[in-house]
Amino acid sequence: MNPITLEAINNLSHGEFVAKLGWIFEHSPWVAERTWGKRPFLSVDHLHAAMMETVEKSTRPEQLALLRLHPDLGARARVGMPQAAPLSAASAAEQKAAGLDHLTIAEHGHLMRLNHAYQRKFGFPFIHAIKGAAKQDILMALERRLQEPEEHEFQEALRQVYRIARFRLQDTIVP
Repeated sequence: MNPITLEAINNLSHGEFVAKLGWIFEHSPWVAERTWGKRPFLSVDHLHAAMMETVEKSTRPEQLALLRLHPDLGARARVGMPQAAPLSAASAAEQKAAGLDHLTIAEHGHLMRLNHAYQRKFGFPFIHAIKGAAKQDILMALERRLQEPEEHEFQEALRQVYRIARFRLQDTIVP
């Protein structure tokens, strides 16, 4: 996505705003659609907080749908692997930066088994803000979070979505 200033964001029409920021929350342009009316945004932090508030005020089924639209980490590392949700360009770049496109066969098998167990237990894919993380950090987080109770993990998954959105906003909005 092309960089844009906060001033420009504040001057976008509803449609332009959604077109520029609808991808920030994975395959969920409704977050940008509902946040547009909260302009003007005084900072990236203010915009991020407004977007998080939009998600927090949404229904539980909407939040669950948001979580379910995230791709399985590492699922595209091997051609022909099934994918829970389509891999967006942003997710593909984030996964590549974390080394998930260069997993060994053993690492990939381990990650897919953990992803499957997580999905079966919680009903949504494992979500982890992977920017700055190595593949071993991701595997350890997945193993640890598989042990968490359902409601705790639901809230943690939302926190990770918010972190991902924050990174994406920082990469998109220029001073």
